[in-house]
Amino acid sequence: MTTITTRDGTRIFYNDWGSKDAQPIIFSHGWPLSADAWDAQMVFFADQGFRTIAHDRRSHGRSDQVWDNNTMDQYADDLAELIEQLDLHDVILVGHSTGGGEVTRYIGRHGTARVAKIGLIGAVPPLMLKTEANPIGLPIEVFDGIRKGTFDNRSQFFKDLTIPFYGYNRDGAVISEGIRDDFWRQGMMGGLKGQLDSIRAFSESDFHDDLAKFDVPTLILHGDDDQIVPIGAAALSTIKIVKHAILKVYEGADHGLTQTHQDRFNADLLDFINA
Repeated sequence: MTTITTRDGTRIFYNDWGSKDAQPIIFSHGWPLSADAWDAQMVFFADQGFRTIAHDRRSHGRSDQVWDNNTMDQYADDLAELIEQLDLHDVILVGHSTGGGEVTRYIGRHGTARVAKIGLIGAVPPLMLKTEANPIGLPIEVFDGIRKGTFDNRSQFFKDLTIPFYGYNRDGAVISEGIRDDFWRQGMMGGLKGQLDSIRAFSESDFHDDLAKFDVPTLILHGDDDQIVPIGAAALSTIKIVKHAILKVYEGADHGLTQTHQDRFNADLLDFINA
């Protein structure tokens, strides 16, 4: 397996496809998945002449399962170490859901010296949790329910989660049992402790200050029927903070749009990168 080892001794697995001399795109995955969630994009963009890289977040997929440091700050620092150890420059960072938080916190902590463009896809910033200052967020009970479902029987919970995740509970939806099985497979590869910690990381991290540091072209893309990360508290709030960003809304689209709207998403992301 291809891994880097971080400063705290954690091995982070990553895929690295395409020409090593090409401009790199790094894809950061959502919870509770792995780099495999980006396979179609990895192949598509490598075929377009890019170097494509996707890593398993610590305690997810094939990376080490650690007891401590499953935090958004550490996720961002792991991403920074991956970029530095591979000596990448002019990077395009693309993050989906929790991965969008990871990318955003990376910018907040490490800046854009090595970054050319950013894509936030169904991403969790600026803040998912409902607070006095963020009344459009989701109440803590929602995330407590995710914690309980994951702790009590994560195998069944992950299987059930695919229904709203991919909008399979909507009229006319065509359910793919293969996509559901692969979501379950990726989720069950991770460690329970890290996945539980990650729920706090993606739901309670406040990214307002991080977003204010964005100074490179940014694509914010979201489905307006996202049942996991509602668009109001996410993309529609982020676009008010990130200067000169492009907002693209997929009408009727779900949270897993990188798969359910794969060809459209790939084309839109390519257009943004080439613009």
